[in-house]
Amino acid sequence: MLTIIRGAGDLATGVIFSLYKSGFKLLVLETTKPSAIRRTVAFSECIYCKEKNIEEVKAKKVKNLKEIETCWEKKEIPIIVDEKGDWIHKLKPDIVIDAIIAKKNLGTQKNMAPITIALGPGFVAGKDVDLVIETMRGHNLGKIILTGQAESNTGVPGEIAGVSKERVVYAETSGVFKELKRIGDIVKKGEVIGIIDETPIHSTIDGLLRGIIRSGYKVKKGLKIADIDPRLNQYENCFTISDKARTLGGAVLEGVLTKIMEKGEVNGLKYFGENI
Repeated sequence: MLTIIRGAGDLATGVIFSLYKSGFKLLVLETTKPSAIRRTVAFSECIYCKEKNIEEVKAKKVKNLKEIETCWEKKEIPIIVDEKGDWIHKLKPDIVIDAIIAKKNLGTQKNMAPITIALGPGFVAGKDVDLVIETMRGHNLGKIILTGQAESNTGVPGEIAGVSKERVVYAETSGVFKELKRIGDIVKKGEVIGIIDETPIHSTIDGLLRGIIRSGYKVKKGLKIADIDPRLNQYENCFTISDKARTLGGAVLEGVLTKIMEKGEVNGLKYFGENI
């Protein structure tokens, strides 16, 4: 089944990875300038560096249908710049998944495909899309919502080793960012990890720099630009898909199979019965 996924940040990458490993034919849509900070585990980096390997799965930036089909032939994941979802209308996929996680709906509609799924707040299950996946950390993370909405965004990052809000660094001003520390570096509280124009940006805690926005990105004041893990022994986590991303990937897969079982067929293809 052709599945189009909107978004390729680190959480969306968990979804992409899960569906790819499960045999789905994928096309991923991204913006012209993705702002992922966990760049080592985000397929959105393809937009800047042409291709990205994450846990032995390769994605490539493409520009047209021929390049998309070449990726499919090579068992690679094609990623194309398409903020409005034009390729959804061109290819008429079986499944559309909104994994932008923008805390609001940026244009995904239920009529885009036989099966539509969205992650996080901003969508009403049964109205905007078929299913909504809960993205809030806690007991309900990954829950499939059949009616209603996901929990509203609290603006408070998930807790790691007893640290929550303090582990995230936000832009203190608007301007062009330049990183002075790299993902995987150990940083001290107060240490300069980057600059916005000429304004220094300091580490908020001691820890491992798990994510930082790429140099040259034009940030706005208040944008999340870095993520620090207080656990110094978690270096490998900087380069592998997170527990949250994997949970969301599994939840989306469950949601897709739930809708297939409910429908019995998608775009005329039968999945249960004599023709399975």
